[in-house]
This record gives sequence, structure tokens and C-alpha cells, in this order.
Amino acid sequence: MKIKAIAIDDEPLALELIRTYTAQFPALQLLQTFDDALSGAEFLRCRHVDLLFIDINMPDITGIDLVRSLEEKPMVIFTTAHKRFAHEGFELEALDYLLKPISIERFSRTMQKTMAQYHYRHTAAPREPESFFVYAEYKQVRIWMDEVEYIESLEDYIRIHLLSGRPVLTLMPLKKVLEKLPHDRFRRIHRSYIVAVRSICAIAYRRVLLHSGTSLPVSSTYAEDIREWSGK
Repeated sequence: MKIKAIAIDDEPLALELIRTYTAQFPALQLLQTFDDALSGAEFLRCRHVDLLFIDINMPDITGIDLVRSLEEKPMVIFTTAHKRFAHEGFELEALDYLLKPISIERFSRTMQKTMAQYHYRHTAAPREPESFFVYAEYKQVRIWMDEVEYIESLEDYIRIHLLSGRPVLTLMPLKKVLEKLPHDRFRRIHRSYIVAVRSICAIAYRRVLLHSGTSLPVSSTYAEDIREWSGK
């Protein structure tokens, strides 16, 4: 499995160097490069990335602030021409800090560290995900919370939409299932919908777009909560 990476830097030459260097490491797949931080941030909110190369001193938003804003943080390698930012970078548990101009020798050492960290993350025993049971099709069905995309209310029933497999229909009020779900991972957005936070790709006026392409309504009752949660 390849390490999926992106690079964000407002200097075209810096991005070209990263493209050249990463091409020498078969275990690394550079998905895309961005010369403006906001476009890169939007990509990170919608796509899974294992590794982020990011400059610190950029217009619009600094690399430090962008990384702080991410809910799910990939491995981060800061690239900058300024030593004074190193302390802040390591406070964010950055994997490494590359000072420009970056040599291939220094980049290679960082890649060795990156591959070791990636291997550790993917071979360490994962904790068992939380789950709950619902009665469906004349039996108790176990629902893994990590598999839930969103939950839809159908009067006295709910339909649990999963990332894999067909939806599960069960007799239960939406309020009852909400009590089973951790608030930091699931949000009610409408009297008829609960959504998994990690499934949200984008938030528009009174709607949320999920990674699957599904668009769900946000009612006025929950709009303020969604705005506060998303920081918008």
C-alpha cells in the first residue's frame, strides 16, 4: 500500500523539487500539489491523505494554522526557509521539519522516518471500534459506528446508511439512536437526519455534502450548531 501525499507551497520551484524527490520513492504516491493553501485545505477536508508536505509562511493562512484546523491530521512535514518556525511545528507533533533549500540526502532521511511511522500506524493493534445493536429482519444486528455514514428518520423507523453494505431499517426513534452515538463523531442536522462528522465533505447554505456524493438538508434549528462546529 502506497503512502498517499500532497504538497502545499506558494513557491512553484519548491513544489517542483518535491515532485522530483518523491518520484524517487516508489512507496510514495504524490496525489496533487497546491500553490495556494486554501485549495489544499479544501482537498484535505474531502480526501484521505497519509502525508502532508506544507510550507509555513504562506498568504491567506499559514501552514501552522492550516494544520491546526484539520480534524483528522495526516503525518506532517513542514518545509520552510525560516528556522524560527521550528518550535511551533514540533508542538503540532510534525513528523519532520525541512529547511529550504532541501537536499536529496536530507529528504531521504525524512522518507525513512516517514515509512517507519506509516508502518507503525498500520501494524499497531487497533482498538475495537464502538458498536451498538438494533433489531432488524427478526434478529439483533450489530452496527459498527465507524461504518455509519448517516441515519435517516422514517416516522417510527430509522434507516441506518452504512459505508459498506445495504442500509439497515429498524423500529426506533431518531432521538433514541442519537443517545447511543458520541457527540463529537455524530451531529444531528435536521429532524430527520443524523450524520457522521467524518463523512462530511463540504458545508453549504442549509446543506451538507458527504464524501459519497449524498447531499442532506440542514434545518434552521441545527444550522447554528453546524456553523459553530465547522468554525464558519
